[in-house]
Amino acid sequence: MRKLLMLLTAVLFLRPALQAQGYHITVQVKPLKQGRLYLGHYMGKGTYLADSAMIGPDGTAVFQGKEKLLGGIYLVVMPDKRGYFEMLVDKQQDFSVTSDTSDLSAKATFKNSADNDLFSGYNHFLAANAAEGNALAAQRATLKTAADTAAWRTRQVAFTKKIQAYRDDVVAKHPQTLLASIFRVMQEPVVPPTPPGEDSTFPYRYYRAHFFDGTDFSDGRLVRTPVLEAKLQQYFQTLVPGYPDSINAACDEVIAKTRKDKEMFKFVLWWLTYNYESSQYMGMDAVFVYLVEKYYVPGDAYWLTDEQLNKIVSRAYAIAPNLIGQRAAPLELKTPDNKPVSLYTTKSKYTVLVFWDPTCGHCKIEVPRLDSAYRASWQKMGVTLFGVKTDGTVDQWKEFIKDNKLSDAWVQAYDPENKTNYHHLYDVYSTPLVYLLDENKKILAKRLGVEQLDEFLKHSTAAKQ
Repeated sequence: MRKLLMLLTAVLFLRPALQAQGYHITVQVKPLKQGRLYLGHYMGKGTYLADSAMIGPDGTAVFQGKEKLLGGIYLVVMPDKRGYFEMLVDKQQDFSVTSDTSDLSAKATFKNSADNDLFSGYNHFLAANAAEGNALAAQRATLKTAADTAAWRTRQVAFTKKIQAYRDDVVAKHPQTLLASIFRVMQEPVVPPTPPGEDSTFPYRYYRAHFFDGTDFSDGRLVRTPVLEAKLQQYFQTLVPGYPDSINAACDEVIAKTRKDKEMFKFVLWWLTYNYESSQYMGMDAVFVYLVEKYYVPGDAYWLTDEQLNKIVSRAYAIAPNLIGQRAAPLELKTPDNKPVSLYTTKSKYTVLVFWDPTCGHCKIEVPRLDSAYRASWQKMGVTLFGVKTDGTVDQWKEFIKDNKLSDAWVQAYDPENKTNYHHLYDVYSTPLVYLLDENKKILAKRLGVEQLDEFLKHSTAAKQ
């Protein structure tokens, strides 16, 4: 799975060839006289290398190329790769910048770059107001009375309005600039008073409906800034209900907004795919499968090679049979004494299905813990433990079962003739792997630890009482 995530990330950042006049950016960072400077750019919140240049004897380095750089926020990174300062790159790509290692951002001065004059002005404005902002943040922890809180909130609102007023002025005077586009994304919706007849959900519904009002999804420059990913993250983490059907609908709505710009479409589709394929929250793999079936299978991911596309689609098809809510695949296996045993004929209110390996270090810890939890409380809930050997020899398996006294509480089984294809049907790529099934063998939960599984079972049992 990690290889797939690397693939998803790598193919996103292949920059298409552009027929353009190129770029020529001269950089001088005092007192540096040698070493290599690096030119990076944001891609969402990540940063990626775009170019590098040696510092000449005169202290200058020149980033240059025959093709124009794609617009966005770029970083000039020092030879030690620790210090850096940011700058905007847009239409004007022939300019110079000087700075000083004593304060790279504050002392960055640009020539022949109106975009960076605006950007520097904003950064200087923020620096001039940093003390006030820090003081407000520090005061918040010291508030004791309602009056203190009210006074602090008044100052905080005024401070926020001052910052927003600066951004609004840039947007009004320079509406086509990259900085204005960034500021529009950063602006939060202002929720009006709840109209008569509306219920208490009005503020949420209004805020969500207007959340992307300032985001121009046709502006591909935003892809190479951290603000777009932050906006997406806030939306999907805080405003979209955490259920696959709700998330799928929200994904479709956002992706539809990106269709006018290929770079924007590519980034947003990648971000959603990567985010839900790698999510640590149970059940989010259903969103990944949905996205692959909706956008990748029909060929919308135009930037992928056939080999790359096949890997992503294959991964989705491996997950699809064992999504939460699906009925678990039948398993016809053998017990340690080679008698037939079936998952579906093992009747139980709940089945904890465990794929494990007697030679796996993690299994040696978790399998006995599952057994202990069963004896402590799960048995009373109507739980059956159904273990499936995935690796190791039969002798190692039997010895572990005997040494840990797992035979009486468990149904232990294996597939000596490799007939069931359980690795694919249950997406078994690591062990131990735990599924929780209901009485009809529908998947209720998966990939849970003992504590999480115990909590889930107690909650499910209480809900049915």
